[in-house]
Amino acid sequence: MIFRRKGKNEPETSETVEETAPDARAEGPFDSTEVEAADLEAEDRIDLGALRVAGMPGMELGLQVDEQSGVVQAVLLMMDDSALELRAFAAPKTAGIWDEVRQEIVGEAAKMGGTATETDGPFGTELVLVVPVEDPEGQVFSQTSRVIGVDGPRWLLRATVLGRAAVEPDAAEPMIDTLRNVIVVRGNEPMAVRESLPLRLPEGAQPNDAEQA
Repeated sequence: MIFRRKGKNEPETSETVEETAPDARAEGPFDSTEVEAADLEAEDRIDLGALRVAGMPGMELGLQVDEQSGVVQAVLLMMDDSALELRAFAAPKTAGIWDEVRQEIVGEAAKMGGTATETDGPFGTELVLVVPVEDPEGQVFSQTSRVIGVDGPRWLLRATVLGRAAVEPDAAEPMIDTLRNVIVVRGNEPMAVRESLPLRLPEGAQPNDAEQA
């Protein structure tokens, strides 16, 4: 999908924030105020509340839903043996929070007995996590993932690349392209910093059939 980004002379409703990498979002992901209405409401784009996503052929959409509350906690886009997890959070008007959040992730990985290595990625500084994971049979193995943070106008989009795409650049390309196609609908409601932006099931979907093609 090709976005028609709003021109420089068009009014903006969200304030500009200082981002770690000024050009990191030049090709997306975008804020809803930065794109034309036709792109926001495109038929191939799924409305999940704070996030509008458009997958690729062969990609499946899964939603992590809290069984007790029914609240959607994260979006999971899956293709072959790779996946992309998306979560969005509120951020201050004047500055991004990815630098701060990234350091906390490093500390959490260390507590788990794993490692978190900073590396340069297409959206700026990201993390490569290697942490021990126990499978259902009790065997422990190392799991590698890429954690990408994108600071936008009053929001942080946190994307985690899992599976083969976390270690093989060719497999990661569809996930990165999908991430660039995300539109964040922050809205104007006051929210606490780091509060999760509200996600919802697609129209007509139920918790037991939330996984969509």
